[in-house]
Amino acid sequence: MSVEKLEGGMVDTSNSIRNRYAKLLEGSWLAQFRHGSNPWMARYVYSVMFLLANLLAWAVRDYGPSALTEMKRLKSCQGGKDCLGTEGVLRVSMGCFIFYFTMFVSTAGTSKLHGRKELWHSGWWSAKLFLMFALIVLPFFLPTEMILIYGDIAHFGAGVFLLIQLISIISFITWLNDCCLSEKYAERCHIHSMLLATAAYIVCIFGIILMYIWYTPQPSCLLNIFFITWTLVLLQLMTSVSLHPKINAGFLTPGFMGLYVVFLCWSAIRSEPPDDKCLRKSETSRDWLTIISFVVAVLAIVIATFSTGIDSKCFQFKKEEKKEEEDDVPYGFGFFHLVFATGAMYFAMLLIGWNYHHPMKKWTIDVGWTSTWVRIVNEWLAVCVYLWMLVAPIVWKNGQVDIST
Repeated sequence: MSVEKLEGGMVDTSNSIRNRYAKLLEGSWLAQFRHGSNPWMARYVYSVMFLLANLLAWAVRDYGPSALTEMKRLKSCQGGKDCLGTEGVLRVSMGCFIFYFTMFVSTAGTSKLHGRKELWHSGWWSAKLFLMFALIVLPFFLPTEMILIYGDIAHFGAGVFLLIQLISIISFITWLNDCCLSEKYAERCHIHSMLLATAAYIVCIFGIILMYIWYTPQPSCLLNIFFITWTLVLLQLMTSVSLHPKINAGFLTPGFMGLYVVFLCWSAIRSEPPDDKCLRKSETSRDWLTIISFVVAVLAIVIATFSTGIDSKCFQFKKEEKKEEEDDVPYGFGFFHLVFATGAMYFAMLLIGWNYHHPMKKWTIDVGWTSTWVRIVNEWLAVCVYLWMLVAPIVWKNGQVDIST
């Protein structure tokens, strides 16, 4: 009898949790905060914690010297000098990475909402805030050699983050195109998709023209001319492949990919050192504009990390139609924390310009020739991945036909 009561109590608890989460899904995002700890609220809290880590790393880099006298007792920092600037950013990033990687290990494989891993992911905030604070402070007591080793690893981790973000963006674009071309929405979305594609191409061409005007003031700016011209060639290549009779993906996906590629080209050129003679716009920059650009860039890092973290389905190579149950997790907790862990390495690279020895001015982010080439390579890689996603189904289909014959 006692066993039956115990099982009945567990069933009632499980049902109450399911009903509570079902109500949260139907309500607004404000309701998700009012009703206590839950995975929908948790993802926003983790993003705020990530944002605070970004701001702390920036403060250590730009305003750390004023705190130099308070850090003289840290022997590992040699009087505080090695804990500021580039190394200070790496130390904060290292603590942030360890925290999110710990969360990744402890929440990976979570599939149901009412399990212990889900409760750890969505609650225990006092313990996790203390843990994150302790892990960020800990690297300041480590020797410089260990921090530099982490910096080398962070280059690779930041590259992994860019790759994950790239696949997530391309998956979203292809998903949007598939929805517009599906039988359910084909008639309704036909005009809208054509308008969006036309607007995307207009913005792409307009952006390329502006880059020619702003960033090639002299014929000697051959590198910028090459970057912009090659971007135009890549836009044409994506459009041609997308419209090929065997692929027939339409104008929408290459148009949106063109926007992303043009943005990467613009970001790459903007990352060139400000003393370069080919950056005409840098001469008219003002302090307030620099500050606004920095704030927007930091927020963009957080938003990009957040949006990529909740998009774990983009890495499901086999798209199986699985009926979702009420108690299934709304997003992959382990993947979410893994993206934030690599994002911690990514924001460190942006704040130091991907180079230990490159001095960064106040209120600047992702500036230097290393940053420029990282953006350019990311642009070219984006086009290669997009083209492969278009061509791969045909290649696999032809390969299966050859094997069968």
